[in-house]
Amino acid sequence: DRTRLLLKPVTGRSHQLRIHLRELGHPILGCDLYAHAEALGMASRLMLHASRLELRHPRSGTWLVGECPPDF
Repeated sequence: DRTRLLLKPVTGRSHQLRIHLRELGHPILGCDLYAHAEALGMASRLMLHASRLELRHPRSGTWLVGECPPDF
């Protein structure tokens, strides 16, 4: 069974989402660092993708937004 999630990182710490999901018993598929063997084998690559990125331009201060279609 698989579920698509919308996750919003809070702190920006490295691997925050991977670690929290593993601790909840739901590792990210294809994660070679934190997933158990079964979850690792369920995907040919890491199933963690940004669907939207927002950042403020360092000079103009305007917001830049990029959106991507769902990968899967």
